[in-house]
Amino acid sequence: MRIVVALGGNALLQRGQPLTAEVQRRNIRTAVAALAPVAGDHQVILTHGNGPQIGLLALEQAAYTGDAGREGTGEPPLYPFDVLGAETEGMIGYLIEQELRTVIGDSPPVATILTMIDVDPLDPAFGNPTKFIGPGYGEEDAMRIGQSTGWTFRSDSGMWRRVVASPKPLAVREIRPIEWLLDKGALVICAGGGGIPVTSPSGSRTISGVDAVIDKDLASGLLARELNADLFVMVTDVPGVYLDYGKPGARLLATTTPGELQKHRSHFPPGSMGPKVEAACEFVERTGREAVIGALGEIDLILEGRAGTKIRADPDVSGRAGPEGV
Repeated sequence: MRIVVALGGNALLQRGQPLTAEVQRRNIRTAVAALAPVAGDHQVILTHGNGPQIGLLALEQAAYTGDAGREGTGEPPLYPFDVLGAETEGMIGYLIEQELRTVIGDSPPVATILTMIDVDPLDPAFGNPTKFIGPGYGEEDAMRIGQSTGWTFRSDSGMWRRVVASPKPLAVREIRPIEWLLDKGALVICAGGGGIPVTSPSGSRTISGVDAVIDKDLASGLLARELNADLFVMVTDVPGVYLDYGKPGARLLATTTPGELQKHRSHFPPGSMGPKVEAACEFVERTGREAVIGALGEIDLILEGRAGTKIRADPDVSGRAGPEGV
């Protein structure tokens, strides 16, 4: 079975942890221990987030004394987000690949591939930044940094974090080499951090990077569709999708449909479960196949159908399931 597994941010860095390579390596080691048995039985494609990592690189760049005051002046950054995204894809892919090889050896072989993803330069997201990146701050510190850099900050679970534009992913440029690697039996790590956002004029070979960050879950869902995956799994730090999450009457959804989830959109905030639900619904609606959202530590149970929130196609008017009878 071909499975796209999107690793949640907690697989790399948990809230409040320092952004060190060793901390991330320990977290990845735990994630790999859960994923290794899956890699032995299925064809696996791994994706991952990069919010804290790309945010740290942006902070380091803003603090570079050789260009003091560059941010917020209208001058272009030394390294725009597409370049920073490529840096984090390589770094995180290296850490995951190294830990995977320690556990599974060379079977299956593991390959990390930098992944460019097309976006629309006129996407309205560029006028409404919503994607959280970087560490959290108190409100006073966030406002101070915002004034000196021109960055936009928003509240995120009691902290203040920078937000940047997050355009919708349209196409995965490296889909052919990813397919070639899969055909050779490789476990592929790709589309890290939502991939590298790029645009290309119609009929032109020119590719231009975009100063934005694509949502990892939406990019992973697009990847799963283009790879014709049998299953799309998003693993995070909660057992699944809840209604009234964090409240006394919180209820875990064991099995649901895009239609049912649409009725409860207000329960899924944009900076948290919202993109996962959106990505799952789009995958299911377009393919008729199943998507699951659940906890990383229960990945084996998820594949057995005994854990996580399973999103399945809505029945049509005749009572049958979606396009492939799922």
